[in-house]
Amino acid sequence: MNFCVIGAGAWGTGVAIHLANNGHSTTLVPRRYEHALKLASTRSNSDYLPNIEFPLDLQIGASLKPSLMECDFAFVACPSHALRKTCEMAFAEIGSSNNLKGIIALCKGLEPGTNLFAHEVIKDVSVNQMAAGYLTGPSHAHDIAVGKPSAMSLAIDLSDAALEELRDQVGSSRMRVYSSKDLVGVGLGSCIKNVYAIATGISDGLGLGDNARAALLTRSMNEMITLGIKLGGRRETFFGLSGFGDLIGTCMGEWSRNRNFGLKIAKGESPEKIQDSQITVVEGFSATKCFYEKCSLLKVEMPILNEIFQILYKGKEPSEALEDLLSRELKSEL
Repeated sequence: MNFCVIGAGAWGTGVAIHLANNGHSTTLVPRRYEHALKLASTRSNSDYLPNIEFPLDLQIGASLKPSLMECDFAFVACPSHALRKTCEMAFAEIGSSNNLKGIIALCKGLEPGTNLFAHEVIKDVSVNQMAAGYLTGPSHAHDIAVGKPSAMSLAIDLSDAALEELRDQVGSSRMRVYSSKDLVGVGLGSCIKNVYAIATGISDGLGLGDNARAALLTRSMNEMITLGIKLGGRRETFFGLSGFGDLIGTCMGEWSRNRNFGLKIAKGESPEKIQDSQITVVEGFSATKCFYEKCSLLKVEMPILNEIFQILYKGKEPSEALEDLLSRELKSEL
């Protein structure tokens, strides 16, 4: 197959390397022209995924149009707040004369302002309601790029046969890919786990211990399922790779930028200062506000999400948030 990956951060680069190593014609298109020139000349991405050489067959695109015209599927690896603009640029470049069959989001967040999921944003701006979906799961860009064993979920609104073909082409002997038609469930799990990774980082930063972390992850899972079913997702999806798997990977991984963000919050650093000090985006910060607004509108009780919102956006002390969570009225677990 012919693939295009738009966005050359760590995750976009890792996926592009995987696809190229898998024998597919793959073009990686950075957002900035000068970045494309640098990647093409050095054959590596020292800014986001250092010390990993590109496969010889991986192409670097300096502009969208030629990269997309022959493309079967495009993977979009940009921050959630930039997804709409990126897709609009792509469709403006190619119009309707192209082979593109679908767009697969690699970003893991909601669109600020509208609180739409990535597949909803793609549908909103696409030509002829193009197929849209996700490739997601517990995955670290470096591990994907160097071929360490992994497993992912692929969800996109194609026919069963087309979905199975795409799944088989994206997967490899080092990456097992499982297919799904539950766009809401897969999209929700891939986003909201970042909120709970921040919560886990705060818990770990406060030195609350393993018992607290286990309880936090369990109740976070409960919140994920509650909201997911309310939005139309399937319960079983949340026990899969895009739900439980990504939750554990992101909340426990030393590489997790959202968990590390929470660690710094626990030490007293401000959210704004933390984000200004790094080039990568902490999706969980924006996702917290988006999900808080969505849950308020739906009247869904999400105690952990609510307290993280209060910490990040209202200046509440983490220790006070902890006390408020622990002092809630006791009830049946189920």
